[in-house]
Amino acid sequence: MTVRRVTDVTMRRPEQLTDTERKCLDDLYARSPALAMTTEYAHRLAGILRERRNEHLALEVWLADVRLDGERKLRTLATGMRRDRAATLAALTTTHTSGAVEGNVTRTKLPKRQMYGRANFDLLRRRILLPP
Repeated sequence: MTVRRVTDVTMRRPEQLTDTERKCLDDLYARSPALAMTTEYAHRLAGILRERRNEHLALEVWLADVRLDGERKLRTLATGMRRDRAATLAALTTTHTSGAVEGNVTRTKLPKRQMYGRANFDLLRRRILLPP
């Protein structure tokens, strides 16, 4: 299996896996307990985010568990989430999103990227304000 395929299969919900995929995952987990543990943590975090559980406790338990026995990359993620705790909790509790703003920023930066940074401000203004 390729890395992309393993990632796809491990991050899918268990009820969506075929029997063959489930057997492959069981074999992978038997060979790599670290992969099994990391997948478990990823599924738990995905559940917290997907269900938007705003209960402070679920996230705190996840962060504490990762700190105790998670892989290094997961500990780094947890440290960043702990460092910016207000933003993490806001993501779980609020319904506001910055998606529209991010879309406009991307739309604005795209012409500059297409011209490999060689566009001056006048040309960029014309391309953005006067679309074809």
